[in-house]
Amino acid sequence: MEMDDEFLDLDNAGSVDLGFAEKCDPWKLESHFFPSKIGGKPAWLNFSHVPAADRVLCKTCKNPCIFLCQIYAPIMSTDECFHRTLFLFVCRNEDCCEPNRSDNLVVLRCQLKRENEYFSSSPPVESKSFSPKCKVTDFTKTCRVCNLKGTSHCGKCQSVNYCCREHQVADWKAGHNLECKSGKADPQRKCPLLLPECEIEIEAEELTDEAREGKREKSEEEKMKEYENLIKEGKAGTMHGDSSADPDFDAMNEDKEDVVFKKFKKRIAATAAQVLRYEKDGEPLWVSQEHQPNAIPPCEYCGGERTFEFQILPQMLNHLALDQIGKSIDWGTIAIFTCKESCDNGDAYKSEFVYKQDIVQ
Repeated sequence: MEMDDEFLDLDNAGSVDLGFAEKCDPWKLESHFFPSKIGGKPAWLNFSHVPAADRVLCKTCKNPCIFLCQIYAPIMSTDECFHRTLFLFVCRNEDCCEPNRSDNLVVLRCQLKRENEYFSSSPPVESKSFSPKCKVTDFTKTCRVCNLKGTSHCGKCQSVNYCCREHQVADWKAGHNLECKSGKADPQRKCPLLLPECEIEIEAEELTDEAREGKREKSEEEKMKEYENLIKEGKAGTMHGDSSADPDFDAMNEDKEDVVFKKFKKRIAATAAQVLRYEKDGEPLWVSQEHQPNAIPPCEYCGGERTFEFQILPQMLNHLALDQIGKSIDWGTIAIFTCKESCDNGDAYKSEFVYKQDIVQ
């Protein structure tokens, strides 16, 4: 299978890819087209080992999280990662969204070899009429609401499955009560628990001329060190009394948190619609100097190092229809760290590390 322009190239180190939310036909977001997407139901890779609800529980309320987004990010140079997708889940309960805590988020990684029992080794034909090799329901009963593993079913019609009681109740209220009586199910009906669905289109970040030349803004520590050296050498001149003598002087006296946030805003300003930034083994674009992770835990499957892979920006919230009066689901940025070697040990869907950073007034 050849790389599509909308697939991330993990072998192109050092580049940043941006994700943009775009409306598209629902059929384009099915598993056999290997989508990157927001909302709706996850398009699984491994059909035999679909995760159960207990794999995506909110640590605060203990209820299953709902699907937020997925990123198709194969590593073409590694056979075990010929297909590779990262799935992110979020708790729908706004009370579980606490500042600078990630207990309401879960991320899973799944990967497959080119030769596997679910997908053809040849590229799919991008057409609504394309007939896939198989579907997830050929291997696993899935929840009518969220597409997680369906461990129970409706006791009356016994035709639909659910991952938990909460989703069965939600689906009953959303219309299954009528379907149960009539015996006619609407496969297109969606439960209101799900988030609005759209595609994530991938584009390479276009750097400014200054960035292309390899220039970078000096860190606050570097600026302060230079200033202290000037004072020691008696070369600070009028900087003591007139900050306008050196434009860096104002930056030295700015609050560090404010400087980091300004850097964040400046970097995304040219492409303000971006909802995602992808840079495997790179560095997150933090929104604050405060509340950054002290350490990233190692991979729980191989014990190896985890490194940054991608981050979700607050612009994604504009596409989720979650706004409400009072407390709401929110974030400054969500950073995802994955096994550096993308190991193939353990679960088919492997837990990775997610960190939510907020802007606290």
